[in-house]
Amino acid sequence: MNPSFEDHKACPARLGNFNDDVVSWSTPTKGSTDYFHGCSTAMGTPKNFNGTQIADFGEGYAGFYLYAPNDYREYMQAKLLSPLKKGVTYELSFFVSLAERSDFAINEFGVVFSESALNFEISKELSKMHLYKDTDNSFSYLEIGYSHFANDTKDWMLVSTPYVAKGNEQYVTLGNFKNNARTRKFLFKKGAKQGAYYYVDMVSLTGPESDVEDILADTSVKKKALTLNTTHLFQHVLFDFDEFELIEGAKVYLKETYEFLASDPSLHIVIHGHTDDVGTAPYNLKLSNNRCKAVADYFITLGLPKDRISWKGHGGSLPIALNTTVEGRRQNRRVEFILTKME
Repeated sequence: MNPSFEDHKACPARLGNFNDDVVSWSTPTKGSTDYFHGCSTAMGTPKNFNGTQIADFGEGYAGFYLYAPNDYREYMQAKLLSPLKKGVTYELSFFVSLAERSDFAINEFGVVFSESALNFEISKELSKMHLYKDTDNSFSYLEIGYSHFANDTKDWMLVSTPYVAKGNEQYVTLGNFKNNARTRKFLFKKGAKQGAYYYVDMVSLTGPESDVEDILADTSVKKKALTLNTTHLFQHVLFDFDEFELIEGAKVYLKETYEFLASDPSLHIVIHGHTDDVGTAPYNLKLSNNRCKAVADYFITLGLPKDRISWKGHGGSLPIALNTTVEGRRQNRRVEFILTKME
């Protein structure tokens, strides 16, 4: 529920506001997880106290310390829309980006599934020792590990893992459940004082293909009513300034659109690319066509026939937001599509 942290009770105005401001999420310990949203000047996006990160999946995202001095930790917890079914394999995924002010990076992300909400009056690591003490709350713990350290401070990195449910799990909690001594970390700044602070966005838990509903929220294009001859926005396909390369996060959602197209061979897709108004008109027209081509090429690599795809770039001639703000220009760097029936 609320996987990209867009729904909020109030525009964030201070640090440690995650519990108070974000709908459907909570913190299971006294660690002060943060919430960022484009509506805020104090806790805004893309710029905030820990760095700069574009919100590629809307206007909001969360931020928390997965490694910090004195074993300090922060976590985030959400209730699932329905209990998990025993023996079913689910796919958990989320995106992370290391904040620029961090001086460490880690290569493991911890996850706990539990029947009841976690609630511990601690600000240090939430270890398995703590979890076992709550004898009335059944839980499963897993780690998502990588051979490299997650030290990308520009792009969003996809983190994912399959999970076979024990049955009746109703909560998911993300964080680092190890103390500092047991955490595999990489120091890349001298005189380290900050730790490893990560931005997090678009948390998703999905079942098998026969049950495509997202357990956290319905974000799948398969579930949306895509009408013919109507302009639709690729919600999560936005581009950095002067760029047309697809980020990994965009590919996840383009793949869903491809699967929708593959399910009906009579559908044809027309892709429309747009830019902001920075630069000359001829240059922006070329850039918008390159953005269309990036999307079309990805569909083709997935298996969609070329004759079912066409595109047109419009440069900066059709803005949907004011180009006088950073956020407005970001919204204008977009790709849209129209579905038609092939004759």
